[in-house]
Amino acid sequence: MNLKAEWRRLRDIDWRELDLREAGNWPLSLQVISHLVVGVALFWLVYHFAAAPKLERLAQARAEEKTLLEQYQSKAYQTANLPAMRRQMDTLESRMATLLEMLPTGAEVPSLLDNISDTALANQLTIDFIRLKDPVVKAYYIEQPFDIQVEGDYHRIAAFLSGVAGLPRIVTLHDFTLTPVDDQDTLKLSMLAKTYNHRADAPQEAP
Repeated sequence: MNLKAEWRRLRDIDWRELDLREAGNWPLSLQVISHLVVGVALFWLVYHFAAAPKLERLAQARAEEKTLLEQYQSKAYQTANLPAMRRQMDTLESRMATLLEMLPTGAEVPSLLDNISDTALANQLTIDFIRLKDPVVKAYYIEQPFDIQVEGDYHRIAAFLSGVAGLPRIVTLHDFTLTPVDDQDTLKLSMLAKTYNHRADAPQEAP
């Protein structure tokens, strides 16, 4: 095909006189261009109305497949480890039951204070006071704080602290302050102690 000749024929065409019924007599270059335009238009129409929706559904199906596969892998892992998970849960429940037994009930708090007083006297300490404070309600338990102030020498105070920590009921010790009194061998211990009561109305997921 002579490009220059075809270009002249295209340039000399009166576009207003073109008739589709005579498309076979159009210049070859114009026929090629027309075929390309029609082909692109047909391709776009087929893609937009036929292929694109199917491609979108395919993408959605692949995303759903990925999600289902992840769920399957997670459930398969849980199923394979179910016996071990049940043993672990039994262990945790046993430990939780043991810990709950170590929490005093509200009625047992006075007895706990008596135990702390007995521990102080057993270590020959002078008790200035053991004073209950207002309880603090938490999400899963009730915190019962109380102030303790005793006097004695360093070793007896250390033995007292060890004895309180070893009580059968859970008691945590906080905010220690040791100050000397008139006798340089005597120290005054001030601290905050806390015990805890389990809330019967705590959320079920707490354990």
